[in-house]
Amino acid sequence: MRDPLSVLTDAFTSFLFGKVETTRLPVRTSTGQAQAVYLPTAAPGLGDSGVIIGREVYSGKGYIYDPFQLYGQQLPAPHWLVLGESGNGKSALEKTYVLRQLRFRDRQVVVLDAQGEDGVGEWNLIAQELGITPIRLDPMAALDMGIRLNPLDPAITTTGQLALLRTIIEVALGHGLDERSGFALKVAHAYVNETIVDRQPVLTDIVEQLRHPEPESAEAMNVAIDDVRAWGLDVALVLDRLVDGDLRGMFDGPTTVGIDLDAPLIVFDLSHIDRNSIAMPILMAIVGVWLEHTWIRPDRKKRIFLVEEAWHIINSPFVAQLFQRLLKFGRRLGLSFVAVVHHLSDVVDGAAAKEAAAILKMASTRTIYAQKADEARATGRVLGLPRWAVEIIPTLTPGIAVWDVNGNVQVVKHLITETERPLVFTDRAMTQSSADLADDALHAAELEAEERAAAFVEHHLGDSESTVA
Repeated sequence: MRDPLSVLTDAFTSFLFGKVETTRLPVRTSTGQAQAVYLPTAAPGLGDSGVIIGREVYSGKGYIYDPFQLYGQQLPAPHWLVLGESGNGKSALEKTYVLRQLRFRDRQVVVLDAQGEDGVGEWNLIAQELGITPIRLDPMAALDMGIRLNPLDPAITTTGQLALLRTIIEVALGHGLDERSGFALKVAHAYVNETIVDRQPVLTDIVEQLRHPEPESAEAMNVAIDDVRAWGLDVALVLDRLVDGDLRGMFDGPTTVGIDLDAPLIVFDLSHIDRNSIAMPILMAIVGVWLEHTWIRPDRKKRIFLVEEAWHIINSPFVAQLFQRLLKFGRRLGLSFVAVVHHLSDVVDGAAAKEAAAILKMASTRTIYAQKADEARATGRVLGLPRWAVEIIPTLTPGIAVWDVNGNVQVVKHLITETERPLVFTDRAMTQSSADLADDALHAAELEAEERAAAFVEHHLGDSESTVA
């Protein structure tokens, strides 16, 4: 209780100068009721330069993302990991993202398309719309003079050729080359490059040299010629698969003339290759090194390398190491690597767990679509997601995902324009049910809002290189 003198002093001061302090009685309430006192707030966005992805679910703000604009300020690396079960919108996101990025003049995209229907890859319609012919790697078509990529193409440096040959062999064998086998391969490759000058060397030349090594190669190391031949036998058998086995025709000849590496979009159609066979990681290795030495150049272009079914890369230690080097090298030259994966457990529990962890660490952007609760918890632990984000991942509906951009976590609804819709949903006619049709009718109002967003996109894209796309 206040003393009488203080009360008298306050009363006299109030009489002379008016009331100077308002006294309020304390209020007792719960935290649930008290939170209504605070005005709603929204986390800051990622800026207004880049491509429109959609809108933030909680604030309703437009969500704009571009790794090249954010790199160095909000992103330590421009690489991106997309996770989620089938049917939740991963492919739709990647396709619209590429289409919107290509509206900038300084963008170029390579897609490794491992899925498809009716004999063509999933990206075939988009390639056609842009007037681009996909590079379709098909063993059967290759036998009829189809597309070929030569691992010994002169456009690839000698060091790159040898590294690629080693990777192919190690992927096929499932273990690293020992010193003796590596020596046999090195001398065969060196001899072929030195003696064949009137045409492109091809894998057949390497196989032939491994089977019949030159005496000089044995004398240089003071070993018997039969030893050198024995050391190279396993190597020759692996490479023979690319020459006369189930992968023949795609890599055993000069690179096909007319492959346009300057096109804004380059699509490698791998849909004719068995995704569960050893052929897929071998293909990934060849394409990866071939692109590294022929596509990535210091010409100030911003490049996007998008890989569907990327667990084929990250699940093989030797291919993962190759792509890890590509990511480190490409970052200096403006390369954004985008890996699309169904389940994180496919890679973190695989044979290349160490390499997978290194690649995941370089992906500063992570987009997670709906997953089962146990998978979501595992994903949250590996990626370090906040608890609230992990809890809502199993409840996400198609088209909505959790975006984690270097710790800036938002829930984002992906918006698709009517112009993009027929290019994105290539199997809509085959998969749409009556329930889907009813759902479309219920969302007519939302489509109208999407159209307004589309109009905004079209208005701001133009030919600009720096405004919002």
